[in-house]
Amino acid sequence: MQDIHLWIGTVLGIVFVAELLAGRHRGIYNGNDYLVNGLCIALGYTIRPMLAVGLAVFIGWLVPAPKGALADLPFWPALIGIVLLAEFCNYWVHRASHLKRNNRWLGWIWPLHRTHHTASYANVILHFRINLFWGLVSPLAWVHSLAFYLGLYQAASVSILIFAMWGIFTHSNFRWDDSLRSNRLTGKPFRALEHLLVSPGIHHTHHGFGGADGKHYRNFGLFLSVFDWMFGTLHIPEGRPARYGVPGARPHWAEELFYPLYRHKPARVMASPQPDQL
Repeated sequence: MQDIHLWIGTVLGIVFVAELLAGRHRGIYNGNDYLVNGLCIALGYTIRPMLAVGLAVFIGWLVPAPKGALADLPFWPALIGIVLLAEFCNYWVHRASHLKRNNRWLGWIWPLHRTHHTASYANVILHFRINLFWGLVSPLAWVHSLAFYLGLYQAASVSILIFAMWGIFTHSNFRWDDSLRSNRLTGKPFRALEHLLVSPGIHHTHHGFGGADGKHYRNFGLFLSVFDWMFGTLHIPEGRPARYGVPGARPHWAEELFYPLYRHKPARVMASPQPDQL
């Protein structure tokens, strides 16, 4: 696990520095962004690991009998099973968080996930911009904790690495997929591949609103787009969103970080996005 965090941190650092050198972080942040992003990064390295341990302990208490029961399962079937289960469960929870905002029973999920979407930009910082308690709701955390509990250490570790690396590249401000999608030779094969795997364009569309390619109510997959394709929520973009973030007022910073422990009436309109920086 220590090696995984080293790999993730190294790659994330390289992409972040590359974005900085390319000017992709220039002039896009306000005071609220510095506060929320800074605290999210700090919490990501301190409190969230403790929550993950607590989740694993809870699973052990909930189902004590089968601990290590799948330890003899071969690596590749285990990895494929973990990735598919994590993506399938994530698809439905992620979809519910966006499409059931006013639902009596499911409306509480959106305020937990909203922190990841209130930024008016897209870059690797979004990899950290997460509500403190989202990890207790995210199916990825549950599926990977369960896999570790069942003895699938290697497969679960690689699955975590896949999701983390893919998240870094799909949130990054570098849109290398645009040229592949628009090229006469690679366009059709790449679009076909986008029915299976999430590209930066697909995920940027999910973080945007406005224009033909800003649809935060589409593209709920993280690594695989196949479930979006199967269930009718896939949107393969032609370009980029008109804006990033979500329309309307931005919540108080403490609510973004600590909901449901802290709730505050929204009092600030989102800063204007900077599409020229994307």
